[in-house]
Amino acid sequence: MSDRINVRNLLEQKGQLSPDVVAIKTDGKIVDLHSFVDPTTTFDLVRATDKDGLQVIRHSTAHVMADAVQKLFPGTKVTIGPAIEDGFYYDFDKPGGGFTEEDLKKIEKTMRDIVKGNTPFRREVVSRNDALSLFEKMGETFKVEIIKSIPEGEEISLYKHGTHEKSSNYEKDWVDVCEGPHVPRTSNLGAVRLTSVAGAYWRGDERNPMLQRIYGTAFATQEALDEHLKLIEEAKARDHRKLGKELDLFLFDQVAPAMPFFLPRGAHIYNALVDYMRGLYAVHGYEEVITPQAFDPKLFRTSGHLGNYNENMYRLWTEDLLEDAVAKDKDGSEKSTVDFIKQLQDSSFAIKPMNCPSHCVIFGSRRRSYRELPWRVADFGRLHRYERGGVVHGLSRVRTFCQDDAHIFCTRAQVAEEIEKFIQLLYVAYKAFGFEKIDVKLALRPEKRIGTDADWDMSEGALAEGLRRAGLAFENLPGEGAFYGPKVEFHVQDALKRSWQLGTIQFDPNLPERFELDYVGEDGKEHRPVMLHRAVFGSLERFISVYIEHCGGNFPAWIAPMQAIVLTVSDKSEAYGRDVLARLKAHGFRVEADFSGDKLGAKIRNARSMRHPYMIILGEKDVEGGTVSVRSRDKGELGAMPYDQFVATLAEESKPPR
Repeated sequence: MSDRINVRNLLEQKGQLSPDVVAIKTDGKIVDLHSFVDPTTTFDLVRATDKDGLQVIRHSTAHVMADAVQKLFPGTKVTIGPAIEDGFYYDFDKPGGGFTEEDLKKIEKTMRDIVKGNTPFRREVVSRNDALSLFEKMGETFKVEIIKSIPEGEEISLYKHGTHEKSSNYEKDWVDVCEGPHVPRTSNLGAVRLTSVAGAYWRGDERNPMLQRIYGTAFATQEALDEHLKLIEEAKARDHRKLGKELDLFLFDQVAPAMPFFLPRGAHIYNALVDYMRGLYAVHGYEEVITPQAFDPKLFRTSGHLGNYNENMYRLWTEDLLEDAVAKDKDGSEKSTVDFIKQLQDSSFAIKPMNCPSHCVIFGSRRRSYRELPWRVADFGRLHRYERGGVVHGLSRVRTFCQDDAHIFCTRAQVAEEIEKFIQLLYVAYKAFGFEKIDVKLALRPEKRIGTDADWDMSEGALAEGLRRAGLAFENLPGEGAFYGPKVEFHVQDALKRSWQLGTIQFDPNLPERFELDYVGEDGKEHRPVMLHRAVFGSLERFISVYIEHCGGNFPAWIAPMQAIVLTVSDKSEAYGRDVLARLKAHGFRVEADFSGDKLGAKIRNARSMRHPYMIILGEKDVEGGTVSVRSRDKGELGAMPYDQFVATLAEESKPPR
């Protein structure tokens, strides 16, 4: 250890130690101030308000929470307690049942007491035997299991807090086996809120004991925590499932689990997205095709999906298929149910989970020339993928959906330029829907994949080059690529500062190889194209869910299901109201009306709940003057104006942005 230096001491030497520095980042790894590093190490500071700093704070707060739980509820065993997106959790084995809301309040109070103690987090590297002995003595059976699962030769470290710096008294310290990193002292914490309790099986396996999971969140300051809690409440109000019902957009029914029914208003938004994208395709050189829904399984054997995606595919077992399987089964041999089903799967048609194999069929249906490349082919066909019941969620995760799916067949030399052009299209679309902050990530080869390492080296390099040509900074995601190729992911931030992965472009040299696709090159010889899989919205269903929550259901006039509603003050203006309604519809505007005998206040409240961009409120003065009194959802009262002026305003706002 003599040639290494404590991180805190290193920062002091360099004059970079300040109260808001909670760790450093070196070689992509977060290292806390308790650790030792080489004195020549290059690093970046990790501050409490940084994304990485918040992860350190939340991990440390989880330890303080577990300490508080064991102080309040003796006999409770701890398991794991990681930081997660926007918070942390810890799983407990608590005698006598779960935690109540009142328990959470008590735990929070005890946590504040621990924080006030201002004791340091201290790291200690121990042997495997010492770690096992310690936690066996403490009766922490889950921790013993964790330690035994740590690979031989891997360093085992403990983190403790609770007493003075020189103490090794584990009776007073709270200790956990943990990689870290952690903040320097408990006083670096404090802005915390415990949010909920849920059940969770140990190691996620339903055969294991059911544990109690406490979720919480923590921030560097109380102001940041308050803002986060405010955004959580706003997110509940904007939940697309709630607004989908209130705005009459879609519904779900158990006759088709996790498969949405789009109602007329929701179908308008769905079709408006398709029309918008078709408009961009016309500018950017895409051709649209329509492909079948079900295919002979040999198509997916060729593509590799049966070997890599079979568990997510829906299969069609027709009566003649069953009869054929039964006939083959009458050969005198005994077959299990599993064997019988496998026999059916080998011959049963599959409902397509993606469009790419069918586009390969089209490309290979005739001889192609290099002059046709790049060929950009789009498809809005419906897709079906089986998702487990526990992961489906409103429109965000469904079993049937449509992608703004397209594939680009091109030469290897054209790849970087095509990626650059796609990125230009994508940014135009996202700007139209008000998504300004976009993070770019490059998902690299997964463990389960097809193709050679040389193919993957080339594919990953081509995507990275395309991003560099577009001038985009990006983050690498090791192991997150598709089984057939790496991909670029585009993550947008919504109005509530949440990140959503929407668009993607994927490089694939494997499907053209599997389908033996060729084109005739300039040299008169046959060459193999490569294939780019790309989408801007991703699935329309998921995009709609994100967009509903982004705009809070306040759709702009160009995409709103209804652009305006005509309201009458009394029956004296009804005839004029019907005339205005008819004229607006004749202009092609989407307008409805409320000519009921309800009071105007009630009509306005009902109209406001539907979030129409405009209300046209007609009284006697409007009848006499031939005007319309307009109230804008976004701009407030616009007052009485000539009918033609309103038509011109709405006509301008009805144009899709480009």
